Amino acid sequence: MSHKGLLRRSRLFVGLSCTLGLLSGTAMAAAAGGFTVGSTNVAVADPSVPRPSGKPCVVELFNDVTFTDFNSRPYAYAPPGGCQGQWAKVVLEADFSVTAGRQFDRTATLWLGGVNVYFGTTQEPSSAVAPSWHVERDLTDYGSLLRSAQNGQAIIGNVVDGTYTGVIHGSARLLFYPGRSPVKAPDAIYPLGADPVGNTAVLNGPADKLAKTLTLPRNIERAYLDVFAQSQGGDEFWYTCVPDAYAKATQECGGGNFRETEVSIDGQPAGVAPVYPWIYTGGIDPYLWRPTPGVQTLNFTPYRVDLTPFAGQLSDGAPQEVAVSVAGAHGYFSTTATLLVYRDARAKQVSGQVTNNTLAGQQPEPTIASTLVTGSNGDVNGDITTGLKRQFVIEGYADTSHGRVRTKVAQTVGFADTQSFTVHGAGYRQVSDQLTSVDSVSQSRIGPFVTNEHREKFSYPLHVDYNQVAATDGSNSSTTTVHQGYEKHDAYRLFGIDVYAAKVSDSIDTADTLNFNASGALTSHDGQHSAQSFAFNDSLGSCYRADLTTLSGALATYSEGQGCPGKSNRVFWFSRPDASPASGNPWSTW
Repeated sequence: MSHKGLLRRSRLFVGLSCTLGLLSGTAMAAAAGGFTVGSTNVAVADPSVPRPSGKPCVVELFNDVTFTDFNSRPYAYAPPGGCQGQWAKVVLEADFSVTAGRQFDRTATLWLGGVNVYFGTTQEPSSAVAPSWHVERDLTDYGSLLRSAQNGQAIIGNVVDGTYTGVIHGSARLLFYPGRSPVKAPDAIYPLGADPVGNTAVLNGPADKLAKTLTLPRNIERAYLDVFAQSQGGDEFWYTCVPDAYAKATQECGGGNFRETEVSIDGQPAGVAPVYPWIYTGGIDPYLWRPTPGVQTLNFTPYRVDLTPFAGQLSDGAPQEVAVSVAGAHGYFSTTATLLVYRDARAKQVSGQVTNNTLAGQQPEPTIASTLVTGSNGDVNGDITTGLKRQFVIEGYADTSHGRVRTKVAQTVGFADTQSFTVHGAGYRQVSDQLTSVDSVSQSRIGPFVTNEHREKFSYPLHVDYNQVAATDGSNSSTTTVHQGYEKHDAYRLFGIDVYAAKVSDSIDTADTLNFNASGALTSHDGQHSAQSFAFNDSLGSCYRADLTTLSGALATYSEGQGCPGKSNRVFWFSRPDASPASGNPWSTW
């Protein structure tokens, strides 16, 4: 290594040591808290976003707005006058409620300057319960967007009439914590889509795409894309669907059950984002999700795609189309994406190109097999399996003020699904077992030295067991059991030295039985119970754990800190226990 390289490396580690020394004594428990055993209101084990010490500046976006139709609710944003310097952290907080009565779950989105700042769904009420809930999102990476005044809007399409009576209320605000963040935020934020205020795009089929042609700065050195792809309409229960050839025999939705988000730049494959099987609070059996909804149901987490191998291409000054589509989409996905870029402050022009892309030419086409057997009396037994595993490498270089930086993104993405059917005259049972996985490594190299390395592993397990049994009098019961999980592992290395690692685990197990009379009317439900566990820990000593159980629609138990040192949650304020994505190595200085 040259003397210049040695000096730079020394400065990096001095900066790292100073940062760790500054932060090591500062921690804040990320407690979900505030739940009462016996309550029928919403209860979750999810952590809040941890904060640094000090008083934040608060900017209100809207307060106690009602949502009774499909019109958007506009608002204006201006940066906080009292916090005009650096921000250690920026947090969105929102509170929602819905009045008791009949109402569907609804999709909720918040926007600023065309950029999505929150995406989730609402909790369904009951005739006696008016649920309320609180959500948070770490927006520190979106700080450059928040430096200027923006128009925004809240969108929660809702119907209130003589049948659907639940009125949704909402309030939202941004909290700005002054100080220095150990993580360098992106220098610029670009929304995909044509709406300057913000909205999602509807992708009905795999050929549809959300696309934006952008002319970007000429000194980009890193780039990432935050992606949301939410299933709606005919795709709401995509994880239970089967190929069209088997739909009639199994009495299921067609179109198959493989879904994956595809990212492209100027038509060239640039990355993939797995689709999480979110289940909304009206999904399958609404009692499954009272009072605890499914994983991320009220507050989705975006998937961040590393586009850094394309940094040189994105900097060439020519218009670039960045696009998102959903492989397997079958009517439909509600989609949005946000491009985050880092600029080389010491260079007016960055040049480079993609040198290797093995994702190009690999079609997202799963292998499907079946052991289904249909008897002469119409009985159906057997399995349908769907699987796809792809390995790809995308490499590129960018000539920057640091020298030529070569970036390599290597991923293995997997999808495995088995649908098991037992269908006969007195019963119908479908068991869905699905696992989506991603194993990713992003490396940056200057000369022979790997300067930065980020490893990520994702796992999305889903098990749904639906069992309907008919009685001789024509009545029937439907028992549903669901296991849903979200696992994420992050590990960062700087010049070959491990500097940080973190693990997030969120899971829920829930069950309920619906009882119907011979006319098909719901008469009762019984056996409702669920358990959610959320755990986070990192290599710096952060630890968060919360566990809860529910019984018959009420919170039965709630505990925090079990399994953490001293049985107490302790999370450093710069950690991300909510599984929100980070841009590459958090300790990198460029």
